[in-house]
Amino acid sequence: MTWHSFIAIALPVTPVLAYAVLAGLVGIESAGIPLPGETALFTGALLAHDGKLSIVIVIVVAAAAAITGDNLGYLGGRRFGRRVVERDGPFAEHRRSALEQADRFFARHGAKAVFLGRWVTGLRIWAAWVAGMTHMRWPTFATYNALGGICWAISIGLAGYFAGHAAQKLVERVGVGAAIAVVVVGVAAVLFFRVRRRRSA
Repeated sequence: MTWHSFIAIALPVTPVLAYAVLAGLVGIESAGIPLPGETALFTGALLAHDGKLSIVIVIVVAAAAAITGDNLGYLGGRRFGRRVVERDGPFAEHRRSALEQADRFFARHGAKAVFLGRWVTGLRIWAAWVAGMTHMRWPTFATYNALGGICWAISIGLAGYFAGHAAQKLVERVGVGAAIAVVVVGVAAVLFFRVRRRRSA
């Protein structure tokens, strides 16, 4: 059974349980443990499309869980991450070199990485930890993390909600990441042409 099928079965039990499962998967993934948080959000949006959940609550729960999980990851990275990476042992030199590169990268592009990382699987899981390890200022992290979490929840939630089960079939064929990209581009194109038509009318 795929994660998508598992979540589709788990979420519809009751709305309260569905929102709790959604919050748990998104929050734990954001804290740094690889779980299908984005798939849970996408599935919650599909259930909202079917009238079983509220898309507004789905988006709010996902955004709040993402922000909370990322902040826990940031705190973990700031407190323990650097100490773990710099300790002696296997691949110590490689780990320290990677940390130096991360320091330089986050000094220049940390805010962008935190914001845009919400849409990239690897970064979504580890960006908060790396931000903490590189001692990125918490106010800067918190600002861009909140913006990223809110925009991510809205974009992915609305993509699944408006595309409905056409998106579900696409997910089964090409995977959730590619499907979401296609749906987001499609929704953006529809909105663009509608705005353009109104302006020319």
